[in-house]
Amino acid sequence: MGDDVRELRPKAPDTEKITINLGFVDLGHVDLMVQEGFYSNRSDFIRTAIRNQLERHADVVRQSTARKSLDLGLRNYTREDLEATRRAGQMLQINVLGLATIAQDVTPDLARATIASVSVLGALHATPAVKAALADRTR
Repeated sequence: MGDDVRELRPKAPDTEKITINLGFVDLGHVDLMVQEGFYSNRSDFIRTAIRNQLERHADVVRQSTARKSLDLGLRNYTREDLEATRRAGQMLQINVLGLATIAQDVTPDLARATIASVSVLGALHATPAVKAALADRTR
């Protein structure tokens, strides 16, 4: 299996990197919790804190998700999906809480012809050209 193994399609990342600013005392508390073995590292502490807050407010999140008609989780839009939408004479309203992906082979023209609006709470993965083509339709 050595050097002749090639990745056919790059795997999409499972996570999105964010940056936060913490005061020195808060950061020291996090480092102390890590040092004492409660968490494996700073990221583990932060992920746990975020999950705890999301669980604490789960009812509100659930109600808001339903009220805003958000697709929850991972949503992938392929070139074939968008071509079928164009053939049907329709336009998509993309509303996702999680990760929305527009396939790499979707052209900016096809995206503009088939996507009326984009609202993503989380991350939108698309080519820079498609993101630019949809910039005026993205909230």
